[in-house]
Amino acid sequence: MAREQAALLLARQLKELKKCSMGFSAGLIDDDDLFKWEVVIYGPPDTLYEGGMFKAHLLFPKEYPHRPPKMKFVSDMWHPNIDQDGNVCISILHEPGDDTYGYEKAEERWLPVHTVETICISVISMLADPNDESPANVDAAKMMRESVEEFKKKVTRTVRRSVEDL
Repeated sequence: MAREQAALLLARQLKELKKCSMGFSAGLIDDDDLFKWEVVIYGPPDTLYEGGMFKAHLLFPKEYPHRPPKMKFVSDMWHPNIDQDGNVCISILHEPGDDTYGYEKAEERWLPVHTVETICISVISMLADPNDESPANVDAAKMMRESVEEFKKKVTRTVRRSVEDL
């Protein structure tokens, strides 16, 4: 029952996104599976990521929207909040409820009101404003703090590769 409800919700969100989306595009990886999406995030204007077109996958659990999807960039990414394997680490994609480590408030974590659109907008915001206080990629965070020019060069190469790979 939960899987059917999740599939209906995802089908509705896909239909809505085809009408209009800002800063990203989204669709199914496989037309027969509403639980596996591919998104392309466009690097936000006036940021180091501007001009990039970064491909990612969103994998939804059958308990969606009560549990968050996993988001993983398949394009190379160099960002403090995206780990070396491409996994996105932002609060709204963390399991609902209290954070056992006390870093996040429950209302900052996953809530069933989130949609593909709110996830993508949050990721775009994350690209524009990295959080180096709680990094998923410690090397990127350290480089961003200590070697800004080197960080900029590495991100510029990442942006260039993202366009070439698409």
